[in-house]
Amino acid sequence: MTPEEKSLLERTHKLAEENNHILRGLRRSDRLSLAFRIFYWVVIIALSFGSYLVIQPFLTNIMNSSAMSQTGPVQASQAINQIKAMLSK
Repeated sequence: MTPEEKSLLERTHKLAEENNHILRGLRRSDRLSLAFRIFYWVVIIALSFGSYLVIQPFLTNIMNSSAMSQTGPVQASQAINQIKAMLSK
């Protein structure tokens, strides 16, 4: 092997090591990004579900009290259906 070939081989080896280091960093940052994205959405979904559980008794009381204030069972069921329709939107 000539000195020129040896020098070329050493530079190629050094570039390959540098490339491997960069690629490992990219892969690590991609995994961290995925983990934080999953954590972000889990927190949003959990907070949404938790807030629904906190608000749900108040909504039930409102639906029941508005149904009682109507005159007659037909109007009460209509009021409950209207509130349920508003909540499902």
